[in-house]
Amino acid sequence: MGSRDQDPGSRSTDEAALSARLRRLGERLDRTGASRANDTDPAPRPRADTSGLARGFRLSTEFVAGVLLGALVGWLLDRWLHISPWGLIVFLLLGFAAGVLNVMRAAGLAASPGGGAKRREN
Repeated sequence: MGSRDQDPGSRSTDEAALSARLRRLGERLDRTGASRANDTDPAPRPRADTSGLARGFRLSTEFVAGVLLGALVGWLLDRWLHISPWGLIVFLLLGFAAGVLNVMRAAGLAASPGGGAKRREN
């Protein structure tokens, strides 16, 4: 038989000591949590507004839309003015450049059309 079964009085003192230790531990955890909540981090980490997958999908869509729109305008210009393939070539390249510029603007690496770099507050 174990030592717990020998003296019922020691069991209640053991339980009381354990309860007191658990209460002190809970109080310490509460103080630690409160102090962490009150701490001001000098350089807080920026919060992500969207997931990485959504941001990647948006950037790729910006690029593909620019290229496809340029190709469509060039193709329509070729059909209308009968200058095939020059309209398609020129506007495909312009669409590529516009797509890259849109991706850079969306990523915050280039200045926005209104002037100045667009700063994202997260």
